[in-house]
Amino acid sequence: MLKDQNLFEYLSARTWKMTEDWYDSLDKNKAGVYGTNDPDKVTLLKEQNHEFHLRFCAMFQQGERDFMSDFQDWIETIAKDEAHLDTPIVEVIGEFFRTQQQYLEEIGAYALAHKEEISHETLMDWTTAVVQTISKVIVEFTDKNSKAAEKRMNSQQQMIVEMSAPVILLAKKTGMLPLIGEITPHRAEIMFEKALAQSSKHNLEKLFIDLSGVPLIDTMVAQQVFQLIKGLEIIGVQVALSGISPVIAQTAVQLGIKFIDIEVYNTLAQALKQNRVHLV
Repeated sequence: MLKDQNLFEYLSARTWKMTEDWYDSLDKNKAGVYGTNDPDKVTLLKEQNHEFHLRFCAMFQQGERDFMSDFQDWIETIAKDEAHLDTPIVEVIGEFFRTQQQYLEEIGAYALAHKEEISHETLMDWTTAVVQTISKVIVEFTDKNSKAAEKRMNSQQQMIVEMSAPVILLAKKTGMLPLIGEITPHRAEIMFEKALAQSSKHNLEKLFIDLSGVPLIDTMVAQQVFQLIKGLEIIGVQVALSGISPVIAQTAVQLGIKFIDIEVYNTLAQALKQNRVHLV
C-alpha cells in the first residue's frame, strides 16, 4: 500500500463530489437499490457510497493491514444490506468498477496538476494499487454477499415451511391439516412435527389430512405420512385422509401402500359430510 499524505488529502476533500458525480451518472433504470426513487433510500445510498470513499482514500494514508481491517465492516454492512441483497450482484460489481474508473481519473488529474513532482512510475504504482484494492474489495463483498443471500433464502424457506402446516380448527376437538405443493422430506418432517404439537395443543380427537393440493408423493414422504398417523393415534387423535388424487393413488399402489384401518375420502367435503362435521 503506497502512502502519500498529499494525495490522501486531495481525494478526501473530493469525496462528496465523487459521490454526487457517481449518482448523477448512475443508470437509474437498473434493478434493485440503484433504481429507487424513494428520497430516503437515495439518501442512504449516497451515504453508503460516501462512506466507501472515506475508507478507500485511506489506502494512501494507512498500511495495507490496517486499511483492509477498517474496510471490513463497510463491506460486511453493504453485503448484508437488504436493498443490496435485492440487487443483482452483477449490477453491484459493475458499480465497483465504475468507482474504480473514478479513482483512476481523479488520480490522473492530480498527477497531471503535479507532473513536476510525480513520476510516471509513481502514477503507475498508484494506478496498480487502486485496481488491486478494488479487486480485493469485490472478492470480499461477493463472498459475504453470497453467504448473506444464502442465509436469508434458507431463513425464508424455513419460515414458509413452518407457516405452511397450520392445523385449522373445524369444530370442537376436530381439525384439518391441508397439505399444499411439493412435499420434500425436510418439509414433511417439520410439518408433521408441528401437526403433532398443534393437535396436542388443541386437544383434538380427529384430524383430517387433506392431500388435494399435493401433486405427487414418494416413498419417503408416504412413510412420514404414516408415521404422523401413528404418532397422532398414540396421542389419541383419529386420522382421516381426503383429497387423494388418481396420481397419488396410483403411486400408493405401486409402492405397496395400503390404507388399512384409515378413513379415506375422495374430497374434504365428502369427509366432512360423512363425519357430520359442523364448521365453527
